[in-house]
Amino acid sequence: MFSTRTALSTLRPSLAAASRRPPHPVARRTFVSSTIHGLSEGFLDLAIALPFPPEWPPYSCTIILVTVVTRLAFTVPFSVWAKNRQWRAEHLAIPQLKSEMPAIHKEVQQHMKKDGFRGDKDAVIAEINKRSRVIAAQRRKTLLAEHNASPIPTIAMPILTQLPLFVGTSMVLSDATRSAGTVLDSESFLTLTSLAHPDATLTLPIVLGMITLANVESARWFVSAEVLQREQQVAQWTAERRARGENVLEPRRIYQTALRIMSVGRILIAAMVPGVSGPVLVG
Repeated sequence: MFSTRTALSTLRPSLAAASRRPPHPVARRTFVSSTIHGLSEGFLDLAIALPFPPEWPPYSCTIILVTVVTRLAFTVPFSVWAKNRQWRAEHLAIPQLKSEMPAIHKEVQQHMKKDGFRGDKDAVIAEINKRSRVIAAQRRKTLLAEHNASPIPTIAMPILTQLPLFVGTSMVLSDATRSAGTVLDSESFLTLTSLAHPDATLTLPIVLGMITLANVESARWFVSAEVLQREQQVAQWTAERRARGENVLEPRRIYQTALRIMSVGRILIAAMVPGVSGPVLVG
């Protein structure tokens, strides 16, 4: 009897702990997941609350409306900021550098005389151009900094501001498809038979990529003749430097190539994600 009571007394703590232990682990929501879920619930409520005409698909129209509003609120200001910096670089910093080039050439010639440089005419011209390019490159950086028009922030800021918005919106809409999959699955839009599934015809992904590529290529349609002439001069200098075996980086071409690759990448992404994310990718 004593041994039985002793055994039961030793088992009671473990049995009590087992009874308090949940049968399955409970998934904990982090701050990010809770925020995304709350935004997705708000999006679904907004789609029902907005007074769209009955014949309009409410969720598709809400996605388009939210995409346009977020782009106007977050993307457009930074794009205008980048355009203003680019304008200051092209119309203030670069023209000032161009006007200073004769003085730079003269200064280089004086230094060459002090250094006792000797050579034929071609060698003298080549040395003047070589030294002038070094001084001009440093002066260009200084002028761009003075006019708040450095190229790296101008190129990087629009991309850095769009990426979090794109990722966040995609995560919210993806959570909405899991929370209300039946509702989104029953709504179609253009070639999408369901907002909860990818476009089986690949029509919207291809159109999306073409729109992105057209935006990249059409940016050069509005470039002034002065800018085109300066780009031709830069291309000529770059070709000459490469002919001498120098490595030359061209940020503008790298940026344009990255945008072209992005247009192809958007086709691949849009072909795999649910149709609900299509307008976000277009933005």
